[in-house]
Amino acid sequence: MYRVKAINIAKALIGIAISATLLHAQWLDQKDKGIPRLKDGKPNLFAPAPRTPDAKPALTGVWESRAAVPGEVRRVIRDPNQVDPAVDLEKATKYFMNIFADNKAADEIMQPEAAALLKARLQAMGTTSPSSHCLPAGVPFSMLITPFKMIQTPIEIVVLPEDNNPPRQIYLDGRKLPKDPDPSWMGYSVGQWQGDTLVVDTNGFNDKTWLDALGHPHSESMHLTERYRRTDLGHMQVEFRVDDPKMYVRPFSVTVPLALMPDTDVFESVCAENELDRQHLGR
Repeated sequence: MYRVKAINIAKALIGIAISATLLHAQWLDQKDKGIPRLKDGKPNLFAPAPRTPDAKPALTGVWESRAAVPGEVRRVIRDPNQVDPAVDLEKATKYFMNIFADNKAADEIMQPEAAALLKARLQAMGTTSPSSHCLPAGVPFSMLITPFKMIQTPIEIVVLPEDNNPPRQIYLDGRKLPKDPDPSWMGYSVGQWQGDTLVVDTNGFNDKTWLDALGHPHSESMHLTERYRRTDLGHMQVEFRVDDPKMYVRPFSVTVPLALMPDTDVFESVCAENELDRQHLGR
């Protein structure tokens, strides 16, 4: 898909410049053992989804978001020529640019504070984006813009985003969400299985990250619910449900396809190394 170090909104939806840097993989072509393969040696991405020894769906692997319809992001980015060529406009999900891309009621459900924040961010033309300052993109934004690796154990799932984000820890040991958490970039996550669907609840976010490249905000009161369902070896769907009454009058959801990236790994990303953005951002 596309691998990025920093995302900058240059001209909102009329023309958005994405600062993308291709990185080098530690293991770019290391075949995964145990993956069903076709006669030509390629992974059989439509084989049945694997399961763990306790019969749960196995989610371990490197995943990336995908467009539900090829080229759907072109409807959101009105001038594709202003997007870095490293971004695959056929595969990129529209939600990384605008989480309300197919929600005509976006303006109606934003609280006045959210609308004012979005307006200010658009006027700043990306200079206030956290990732423009080598800060984490957060959740769900980071999962919509770069690959991420899931490592599953019976009591915990660790998510390693490829871009400049801390790892996430999703606890499956039955603990409850903290009642008064210290706000953090990635929040506090607990998960449980509902049949073959992993349901993850996260709270305790700070309010410094954006929901998308456009700049839709969230508050520290945001409660994020994710529902992961792996349909076969190479495909999974995740529904993101945002419940943030301080910023939005009602919850809203988006469902994003995820594609397995077999025979590879997440790349190392150090935002401040060779970073050239901040000198152009002003004060």
